[in-house]
Amino acid sequence: MAQTVTSKNMALAKAINESLRRALDTDPKVLIMGEDVGKLGGVFRVTDGLQKDFGESRVIDTPLAESGIVGTAIGLALRGYRPVVEIQFDGFVFPAYDQIVTQLAKMHARSLGKVKLPVVVRIPYGGGIGAVEHHSESPEALFAHVAGLKIVSPSDASDAYWMMQQAIQSDDPVIFFEPKRRYWDKAEVDTEAIPGPLHAARVVRGGTDLTLAAYGPMVKLCQEVAAAAAEEGRSLEVLDLRSVSPIDFDAIQASVERTRRLVVVHEAPVFFGSGAEIAARITERCFYHLEAPVLRVGGYHAPYPPARLEESYLPDLDRVLDAVDRSLAY
Repeated sequence: MAQTVTSKNMALAKAINESLRRALDTDPKVLIMGEDVGKLGGVFRVTDGLQKDFGESRVIDTPLAESGIVGTAIGLALRGYRPVVEIQFDGFVFPAYDQIVTQLAKMHARSLGKVKLPVVVRIPYGGGIGAVEHHSESPEALFAHVAGLKIVSPSDASDAYWMMQQAIQSDDPVIFFEPKRRYWDKAEVDTEAIPGPLHAARVVRGGTDLTLAAYGPMVKLCQEVAAAAAEEGRSLEVLDLRSVSPIDFDAIQASVERTRRLVVVHEAPVFFGSGAEIAARITERCFYHLEAPVLRVGGYHAPYPPARLEESYLPDLDRVLDAVDRSLAY
């Protein structure tokens, strides 16, 4: 008897497409909304072919009005639907920030738990594609600060597929940050695997000397750093956080208690970034285990630069290795 093949090698963008297709096929209450998500298939073609297969009433091209897109999704969610809305680029989300913060995040508490808003807001984010400001930013900390929102970011195709499934099935609003520089990176995706919890971190490379914690686009960079450090006899553990709110502090603590050192890496500016919260919490939890201060590597506290300068702005191999060296020097 032939076995059914459930594992496929696919790019991260394709994995999200397949996940959305599965959600549309499984649940008639799932809708996709956004600018150019239908006929065009999105600027990154993440929703390519979905309107053709599911119709204009399920995959809806909207006006260029982010506040209206999210506001409409909130109304649909109140009527029992599960809208998945796309914000075309990270920097375009701010016209919708009011709807997200004052309505989407607060409705559950405002109704004393009686009303749920199962809305997923997809946001391609981060740099690395040679784009300009409003097309390359990492605003995740602005949303993680808001109670009532869940914030996640996959680092590979397998996580992209399953985390999207879990986000759509969640009764809480989820901001789903998609690392656009990784859209074309391929990985094996088992479409019948049983995923772990949506907000659980996972060790993607074991190590003993220092922990590198990252999420989304920086996980691959941290793996490259760990490989480079291994050539010099250093053993670095790489922890994929996967979720920015909530953060799996237990997993970080367990890793730091093994390695006694921590470097947090993200594309967003270090100033008031998610790494600051991680550094504070882990310092509180692991004070007597740490042999060096928690260090952070990220973008600079400046507007996103022109494309020709972005490689100097974003964390790279040398900047992360420098932080590793500084930590190990203590």
